[in-house]
Amino acid sequence: MQFTILKSAIRLLIDAIWYLCHHMMAQFNFGGVNIMETFSIRDLRERTGELVRTAENGKLSVVAKHGHPVFLAVPISELMVTSGFNVSLAVKMFDEGALTLGKAAKFANMSHEAFMDLLGSMAIPVVKYSADELDDEVEAFMQ
Repeated sequence: MQFTILKSAIRLLIDAIWYLCHHMMAQFNFGGVNIMETFSIRDLRERTGELVRTAENGKLSVVAKHGHPVFLAVPISELMVTSGFNVSLAVKMFDEGALTLGKAAKFANMSHEAFMDLLGSMAIPVVKYSADELDDEVEAFMQ
């Protein structure tokens, strides 16, 4: 009985990761933002060092076979250990511009306020303006 429950839990986890890989592959170049590298099975043999360096640099990678994701290589961070996979991935994807604040907070299963507080504690700006956008905002404020 316990083995069956464990097997079911592992299957659910695998299904969730598979869904996440498909979802993230669809957003591979979301809005011009490259959120992850893609490696083929052949690349694993020939470019292992590059995959490791990618993880060391905090980047996500998907390993695909015949164009279909097989697994997701996720760098382990202190945030992942303390807060869990969803929170860590939500922060990463928000910071790289792949998710909006609202979607990232929802993915992390946090309120907007709690997610903004977490970002602040990590010195990640909640609002990111380009120089032109900031000039426009200041000009609009001054009028």
